Amino acid sequence: MAAIAMLHLPGVRREKHYRGFNPLNKDFSDEELRQRYRFGRESIEFIANELRADLERNTRKRTALSVEEQVMIALRFYGSGSQLQVVGDTMGYDKSTVSRVVRDVTDALVDRKDQYIKWPTERQKNINKRAFYEKAGFPNVIGCIDGTHVHIQAPTEDEPAYVNRKGFHSINVQVICDPQGIITNVNAKWPGSAHDAHVFRTSAVGRYLEDNYQGIEQGLLLGDSGYPCRPFLLTPHRQPANRMQERFNRSHCSTRSTVERVFGIWKKRFHVLGSEIRMKPGKACRIITACAVLHNIATLRLEPDVDGEQEEDIQPVIPAYVGRQDGQGIRDHIAINFFS
Repeated sequence: MAAIAMLHLPGVRREKHYRGFNPLNKDFSDEELRQRYRFGRESIEFIANELRADLERNTRKRTALSVEEQVMIALRFYGSGSQLQVVGDTMGYDKSTVSRVVRDVTDALVDRKDQYIKWPTERQKNINKRAFYEKAGFPNVIGCIDGTHVHIQAPTEDEPAYVNRKGFHSINVQVICDPQGIITNVNAKWPGSAHDAHVFRTSAVGRYLEDNYQGIEQGLLLGDSGYPCRPFLLTPHRQPANRMQERFNRSHCSTRSTVERVFGIWKKRFHVLGSEIRMKPGKACRIITACAVLHNIATLRLEPDVDGEQEEDIQPVIPAYVGRQDGQGIRDHIAINFFS
């Protein structure tokens, strides 16, 4: 009878005492903050100030989240790759609150995409050419391009399109970066089955280069063999026939490794990109773009300012090219003049 009576006892309601959690006001060191949020104190405050106009609540409610709290909830989600529920339990918020905050912070970051992810100016192109040439002796390079797959949960609509060649569901993300590791272009909207070449050909930067490229002096992108060899996008020789082509490939590979290193840093900083984004594809794409903005903010804030000292320009003069205007012709021109 006693056991039966116990079945009717009212459940004990769990006490909630988490509101107002703000590690910026605690004695966390920058290293401890970076372990949890991927940014130090000053950078978190910088991001909060950048997004304040979009995130500040026009309310006097005591339980309203500050901008700093919203930013840190989202950073914990991006950085850990944990489920929304786990982030909420860790930081002391309801899952619904975490979901809303991640959505709002993501939207605010995506709205600033054009501010932080920009195609290089003519001056920056010249800086990029010099830096890439110093790296491995490959001339005239303004950026490196590659694709990476970000794992997502199986969507309910058009599910087969998101299965990539490795057999899991993903978004195929195209990135172009400069020699400092800054992302200068990101395209995060194609399902995993889309080929890298198709993603580039249909992207805004791909269409622009196809329509407006006028000559080798405008600079080159380097990509792997998954891309077609074009006048503005050079790929390695699939089967090098001589030592000149072998040297070309080695220099090409060493230079192009810049974008692969960016992927490594990007996914290590934001584990949500290396785990599985358990959201619909549209939301996953926005989270990927938001993490690209944050990557550039992190890179810009951690690297020293190089504007002061004038560096010697050792970028070589590219001999005039009068051959056929296609990728193979440009590639042969570069190989003959710099790798023969």
